[in-house]
Amino acid sequence: MPSADAQVVHSQVVFVVSHDASHAARLAPMLGRVEVVPIPDAETLLREAHVRPPAVALLYTNLPGVPLSEVLPLLRQRAELAGTHWLAVGTHGLGALLAAGADALISDTTAPDALALQVRTLLARAARHRELEGRVGALQRRLETWEHEERVRDQLVHMLVHDLKNPIAAVMGLLEVAEGDDRVPDDTRELVKIARDETQHLLHLAVNMLDVRKIQAGKMHLRPELMFSPMFEEVIEQARGDVGTGLRDRVVRVEVAPNLSPARADPEILRRVLANLLSNAMKHTATGGHIEIKVRQDGDDTLIIVRDDGEGIPADDIPNLFAAFEQSRLTLHGRFDTGMGLAFCKLAVEEHGGQIWVESVRGQGSTFTFTLPPAQDAEDDDFVELLS
Repeated sequence: MPSADAQVVHSQVVFVVSHDASHAARLAPMLGRVEVVPIPDAETLLREAHVRPPAVALLYTNLPGVPLSEVLPLLRQRAELAGTHWLAVGTHGLGALLAAGADALISDTTAPDALALQVRTLLARAARHRELEGRVGALQRRLETWEHEERVRDQLVHMLVHDLKNPIAAVMGLLEVAEGDDRVPDDTRELVKIARDETQHLLHLAVNMLDVRKIQAGKMHLRPELMFSPMFEEVIEQARGDVGTGLRDRVVRVEVAPNLSPARADPEILRRVLANLLSNAMKHTATGGHIEIKVRQDGDDTLIIVRDDGEGIPADDIPNLFAAFEQSRLTLHGRFDTGMGLAFCKLAVEEHGGQIWVESVRGQGSTFTFTLPPAQDAEDDDFVELLS
């Protein structure tokens, strides 16, 4: 980017390229504070345009020596002259200069005041060009800053998650061993169970954070498969295991409609979505509460519902519930949450081509529902061929 001083000089300079210096002398008083510089030949034009780029250059066609039509294409390629306006002045040879890149044409018999008016018009255009150029430059710098911050954030999240996953998994394994050890007293075993559940929750937070960033950056690639009723039952059972032992204190009911039309989904991602929704339901449901999971057909789509009879969600919280770092202010357990779980659910469902929403009444529980679109025609043909 040129300096501020260079931009000021650029805005005030007009070149008059002519072997007759009187052309510049007559024009200068009519342009006020604008600096009018006489240029006697093409070689001087090439040299001076690089040193002090003009806002407007008047090119007289009767210039002897190297033709301006040969020089102008070279000048138009220079980045520092991108905002310069080239005005061809003459009676003969205007066509050659126009073909070479002149912005406007005017006869050399034009009255001086009319010529000055044309120059002032081009100076105003050059000023607007510089203003727009400045705005674009500022936006470009902001974009580069934002991209740098995004890269740093991605690297930080990636580093944190990968550095945390292994030790968290090791702690979970040790707590599981301690929980199953008969030498551990019952009251201590209950504390170990709570510690294990909270450690699993910490692992979910870390993994969700990484996956949300991946989906937002378009770096998570689904591995979709045809999903049928038995596969939904299997994925739900796996998701229940992922949530941990806290579900044992709730009444969980699963209902998968038989003979579902095939949906296409990534089983592992679907398992993660269900685990997050179940974990959310458990978090907002008291011990002994009810959680219900249903999978049924809704036209061509597959509808998956996770319902609980917990505390419900305040109406003011619902619009932002699926945003990262947002969570309901009302929670039974007072546990800190980044909101990444529901943000992941929304992004993952939409990545499949489905939709997710929530309905809730305070004191009566919440119902999270999401859709999975049907398998595409080509995929259905593969399925039919598989059965035939």
